[in-house]
Amino acid sequence: MDSAALRGRVAGFIDRHELIPAGGAVTCLVSGGADSTCLWHVLTELGYRVSALHVNHALRGADSEEDARFCADLLGARVVDGRGGTTEDEWRDIRYAFAADQLRATGHTASDQVETVLYRLVASGVAGGIKPRREDGVVRPLLTVWREETEAYCRAEGLEFRTDRSNRETKRGLIRNEILPRLRRLHPAAERNLLRLAEGEPSALDKLLASTAGSKRLDLGGGLTAVREYERVWLEHTPVSLDGEVLWGEWRIASDLPGLKVRAWRAGDRLAGRAKKIQDVFVDAKIPRSARESWPLVVRGDDVVAVPGIVEAEGVRVERVAD
Repeated sequence: MDSAALRGRVAGFIDRHELIPAGGAVTCLVSGGADSTCLWHVLTELGYRVSALHVNHALRGADSEEDARFCADLLGARVVDGRGGTTEDEWRDIRYAFAADQLRATGHTASDQVETVLYRLVASGVAGGIKPRREDGVVRPLLTVWREETEAYCRAEGLEFRTDRSNRETKRGLIRNEILPRLRRLHPAAERNLLRLAEGEPSALDKLLASTAGSKRLDLGGGLTAVREYERVWLEHTPVSLDGEVLWGEWRIASDLPGLKVRAWRAGDRLAGRAKKIQDVFVDAKIPRSARESWPLVVRGDDVVAVPGIVEAEGVRVERVAD
């Protein structure tokens, strides 16, 4: 864990969203867990005038009292009585009722952001996330930091932290312990993609479509590639190894020759061993421009060895299977 780098990320996020004035006073709402302990230490190291507040809901008997003692002893927190309420929403309202005249910060992380997006999607159909600043002024400086990073930071800095075992029984615990692991099995970037959704960050495809300068290719997965050549954009099949037989659109292409692939036409392609461009081959064969981007080529490396239906090659068999 590079502690200084993590603090730099948090400082950049604070500056970008103007969350805390330089050298200003801020009260960290702390639970004793790794997230709020990391928040308290990071803001202190960044030169803010940091104090801590722990709201004791007294929901877990002796464990709640231990949390309160930990926050008071190690973080210097003021402990207040937060008893009352019966739901997570009510307990949250109680917590935010304290120190309302001060700038307050919470340890919400990127992991919390992802969990919130998932919950709001299924609860309302809207992918709303956690704002860097609440309407009541509470700020969340750690929204670019993952939960495992806060734990690693605490260990690297020699900071103890508490673990709330009751979290597993909450809605957030269900998302964290059961749903997200399954989403990671579907796609390893599931959490980062959900985080991008919350932040409104443009996707790679959005960025490709936003410009008309030069050319760019983007693998979309599922065998498709998005291609932009200046102002023109199209989809093409990702190159496929020609191991025996390949079906490509209306073409069945087969070969036993090694090292061959089937892919779509790219600007600048030429026939192997010849100076003639594939674009000119299409023109001579009167292939409409709209059909060229999806027309299959048989290639070895960057050399085009066959153009199905137009240029034959020994050892490559081509059949049109649809009109």
